Amino acid sequence: MQLGNFSVSLAVKNLPASKAFYEKLGFSTFMGNADRGWLIMKNGPHVIGLFQGMFDRNVLTFNPGWDADAQPLQSFTDVRELQRQLKAAGIALASEADEQSTGPASFMAIDPDGNPILVDQHVPAP
Repeated sequence: MQLGNFSVSLAVKNLPASKAFYEKLGFSTFMGNADRGWLIMKNGPHVIGLFQGMFDRNVLTFNPGWDADAQPLQSFTDVRELQRQLKAAGIALASEADEQSTGPASFMAIDPDGNPILVDQHVPAP
């Protein structure tokens, strides 16, 4: 199963302070909108998202259809197919993508320890 690009989405309390901290660890802003409370930062192949006021907890995030530079992949498994595979494997979902839709969509699962896992596709299926 190919889930796409991986990042950790951190629920932060103070976006400027978190940005400054991660810059000291060698991360730089890759994309985002600080005025809207979010930044994506990279340090080589490592990607983190800083989200103020959007999530209650830290979230493991996968982006089907994207490489580590948020560039569309030529070939990937659509989020709805990933959802079907996980449901067939017995994984309960906290939220689901509309099976009748096309294009960008997402679903969320919760691991046995309560960690949210977001599978968030931003590009149309190939």
